[in-house]
Formats: sequence, structure tokens, C-alpha cells
Amino acid sequence: MHRKFLAGRPLGTAVLALALAACGAGGGEVAIGTAGPFEEGYARMVRRAVEMAVDEINAEGGVRGTRLSVQAQDDGGDGVKAAQIAEQFLADARVKAVVGHANSGAMVGAARVYDRGLVAVIPSATSPELTGVSPWVYRVTTNDSTNGANLARFAAGLQAKRVAVLYENNTYGRGLAAAFRAAYPGELVGVDPIAGDGRLVEPFISYYKQVAPDLVFVAGTELSGGALLREARRQGFATRWVAGDGWSGVVSDTAAAEGVYVAVPFSIRDTRAEAVRFVEAFRGKYGVEPDANAAMAYDATKLLAKAMAEVGFDREAIRGYLATVNGQRSFSGVTGALRFRPDRDPDRSGFVMTQARGGTLVPLETP
Repeated sequence: MHRKFLAGRPLGTAVLALALAACGAGGGEVAIGTAGPFEEGYARMVRRAVEMAVDEINAEGGVRGTRLSVQAQDDGGDGVKAAQIAEQFLADARVKAVVGHANSGAMVGAARVYDRGLVAVIPSATSPELTGVSPWVYRVTTNDSTNGANLARFAAGLQAKRVAVLYENNTYGRGLAAAFRAAYPGELVGVDPIAGDGRLVEPFISYYKQVAPDLVFVAGTELSGGALLREARRQGFATRWVAGDGWSGVVSDTAAAEGVYVAVPFSIRDTRAEAVRFVEAFRGKYGVEPDANAAMAYDATKLLAKAMAEVGFDREAIRGYLATVNGQRSFSGVTGALRFRPDRDPDRSGFVMTQARGGTLVPLETP
């Protein structure tokens, strides 16, 4: 009786080995999902960083010999659409984990879906509503309760006694503004909601030009931020501007943004070797400087790849690995050492205070 062989092994053994390999890697295809409103700069940064990290991982042989791919879906920043995309990721066996969603409103809508069995690591959504929202949802950036209080202390340190607050009327804007207001010790001369797309900013600038606050704090993103700064310049409204990480991209308008203060969880001026390498690689690949959102998304992707390398491609096992990244084990990324608290927010301080100078965000010597 003759036995069939394949590449020097009995056919039955080879088939078994191939079957086991297919089970371990979800049929040979392993994907990381990511989602955000990709027409907006900060979300494009997230997507680019995820794609760059996956390209680097594949260039080094992939994870357990398996190449990764990226499934990117545009959620428009909308919670309902984000939940629908999360359902698609959950139903697709190839998707082993998600980096996202990029903003708070979308992530709040999607979190209940991921709670049914798919890990999501948040790179840039900062709403306190996401703290402890699900054992399947982790976050690498600090939440707005911490950030708003620290920003209020920074504003007070600038001797700003009369402050106006503008906020985008969404989950991110309301949460950050509320935390700032609760901690700010001076006089609030105005608290007003603005549109996230930057429309109708002229009346606010006209009004605050008359009120003359010592400082304007803005809880918003770069689209509305750029519109505010350009209108202030047009009207000759001179004040100090302070904002959270949503303003990372305003520096692209060097004339309007010069001098504004922006709190970010990562600075491209970081001199650590891993941070320098990341910035240079991102600049070389995309022709632009990365922002903090990109750095956080890059770390989230590399963390998930490490988890898969350690425990395989089972979704529950990946979640179990992330649960061990705590006081006993840390992940070393371009944004520094990462550990998770029991509520799955990062166990580290909030941000670097920077000032826009010459088209880049320069860390301040002192807060």
C-alpha cells in the first residue's frame, strides 16, 4: 500500500497542520478595524497611524507569521452610524480588535456593541462617559474630567481672571467644558455652544470682542477652532486662547494659530528615541507631521499586535491579555509607558502643555 506525501510529510499530517493554522488565524485573514470621521484631520491622523503600524508589522513578518490588514470605516462622527459599523466589525470573524472610534460621540454609540465580545482600544475619544463603559473597551488617552481640571489650573496660572468658554455641543465638547468650568476659580463671562463645522462664529467673536475676556477656553476640534481663530484675526480680537487636544491640527494655519495654547498627550518635540523614530517615519510616509492622535493610535495598534503575538487571535484571549497590562506589566510605546487602571483608562498623567509657534506645537518649559 502506498501512502501519499506532501513536501516530505504524510498528506494527512499536512492537511491537519493547515487546518490548525487556519483556525489560529481566522482562516488566514486577520484584520484590525478602525473608524472615524475621516474628512476631519484628527481622524485622518488616526487612520494613517493605524495603517503605518500595520505596514511595519507586516514588513517584520506579521503576527505569528500572519499578515494583518486594516478595515477602515467612516462613521461621520455619528453614534448611530458608529454602532452600525461596530456591528459589522463584530460579525466579521476576520476582525480581531478595533482601534477607535476616533471621537467621543461615535465611541459612546459603538461601545454597547463591542461589549458583546470585541476589544476596542480608544486612541483619541476622551469623554468621561467611556470610563469603565465595558470590559471590552480600553483607552490609551486620558479622559476629559482629568484634562478639563488640569486646563482650568493652567488658565488660572496665566492670571486669567475673566474667562469665556466656547464648546462644541457634542459629547466631547460638553464634557471637557463642564470639567473646566467646575475647576476654574475665576469669573466666567460667557459660556456658549458652537457648531462643530465652524459655521456662524462671527457673532461670538463680535460679542467677546466687546466683553474683552482675559482668555477664551475652547472645548472643540480643529474645524471649529480654525474658523474661530481666523474670524478673531479678521476682527482684530486679541486674547489668549486655550484648548484641549482637539485643537492639535489648528497649527496648520500658522498665521491664525500663532501663540495659542493646546494641551496634547504627545509632542513631536519628544526627544526619546522611539518618539523621534515614529515622527520621522510618519513624516517620511505621509509628508506631514503626526499629531497626538496619530501617536495614540499607533500605540494602540502596536499594543493589539503584541497581544495577538502573545496569546493568538482569539478575541477573548486578546481581551484577557489587555487586562494584564496594569501595575505588574506595562506596554512601552511612543507615548511612553502604558498601564491600565481597573476602569481601563490609562494609568498616567494627562498631557503636555504646548504653544503654537511657527506652525508647530512647542512644549512649554513650565505649566
